[in-house]
Amino acid sequence: MKTTPKSLRLQIGIFGRTNVGKSSFLNMVAGQDVAITSPVPGTTTDVVEKTMELLPVGPVVFLDTAGLDDASELGGLRVKKTHKIFDRSDVIVLLTEAEAWNSYEDMVIVEAGKRAIPVIVCVNKIDVNPPTQEFMRRVAQKTPRMILVSSVDLKNRDAYVNPLKKHLLEVCPEDYLQPPPLIGDLIPKTGLAALIVPIDKEAPKGRIILPQVHTIRDCLDHRQAALVVNEVEYKGMLAKLKALPDIAVCDSQVVGRMVADTPAGMPCTTFSILFARSKGDLVELAKGAAHIKALKPGDRILIAESCSHHPIEDDIGRVKLPRWLRTFVGGELKIETCAGRDYPEDLKEYRLIIHCGGCMITRREMLARIEKAREAGVPITNYGVAVSVLQGVLDRTLSPFPAALEAYRKELARIKKGTVPAERKGR
Repeated sequence: MKTTPKSLRLQIGIFGRTNVGKSSFLNMVAGQDVAITSPVPGTTTDVVEKTMELLPVGPVVFLDTAGLDDASELGGLRVKKTHKIFDRSDVIVLLTEAEAWNSYEDMVIVEAGKRAIPVIVCVNKIDVNPPTQEFMRRVAQKTPRMILVSSVDLKNRDAYVNPLKKHLLEVCPEDYLQPPPLIGDLIPKTGLAALIVPIDKEAPKGRIILPQVHTIRDCLDHRQAALVVNEVEYKGMLAKLKALPDIAVCDSQVVGRMVADTPAGMPCTTFSILFARSKGDLVELAKGAAHIKALKPGDRILIAESCSHHPIEDDIGRVKLPRWLRTFVGGELKIETCAGRDYPEDLKEYRLIIHCGGCMITRREMLARIEKAREAGVPITNYGVAVSVLQGVLDRTLSPFPAALEAYRKELARIKKGTVPAERKGR
């Protein structure tokens, strides 16, 4: 993502009157000083561009514009350049202050409306002048997306940036949420993937399940080969090959056996982990998995399925995962299940959320669920990542994804040291 050209990044225009705090806002979001700030109006003399990775949204460019109400002679040129940013912006962030909405803000709303550009209003400087309910009601009539912000309150940065990410995920064009390949970028062209597919009660008669079908298709799309085998024949099949496959991928329920049968040094993972990366934010889900190690009897856990199906006798979400979790913590847990689009509104009382691969929902919807958990301060992980932790093989199954593995290890170290913020510990 760091090498993504500007033309392929989400363009976010930051608009507002002079000295409303646009540059301070940009610095807060970026987590570094990228724009000069000053109490003197008109400090921003030209459009300041900042490219960054705003995960889980992806690669973005923030366009920090000059104040729209700059009345100086030079200011006229600045404002002219600012107006051109309307044509570049995919999303507009409009900064204002409490009780300060006037014709300049209305002009931004009108110009954005002409171009069908979504607007997110950020009411800044709430530490100095909190908005009244009447002001917020007036703004809500202009746009449904509003955030209250103090750009200088860096200790509470996440409380301001996370709602911004949520709104961006909801309004950004679908093109900017294109997922990475399932497997195609993990092995070379003409490479070979060994796909281990159990034929059990969960496998529909005469068919294989959707994640496995998608993975085979992704291999074919990238001019790669897929060797499909069940877990019983996998080890013997490897012995027949002149060279080892470039990667092995299995169903989560046989991950222990797959790792045991896969030669050291050969990358391996699960279908569910592939989908965790493609549909969501694997780094965040890996961090959430570290909290499995901190579970205690009596903790409340949500198991979330994106599809609605009749649970079978040995269902992984309804039967196997709960059983493995109880064995792992050495006691009973309060485990609840939601299916389809019945994702709970209130997540704060859960200690951990374990989500399925999400093959039946869009990437936008999966990312929104992850953000909702983050807002509630509840760790969230994925079936495949969770099962790998419970089976003690996560180091192997995340080996193709070093950033996710590092995030898991760092979060686990923080938990052991007791340095995880309270809002990240769940309930």
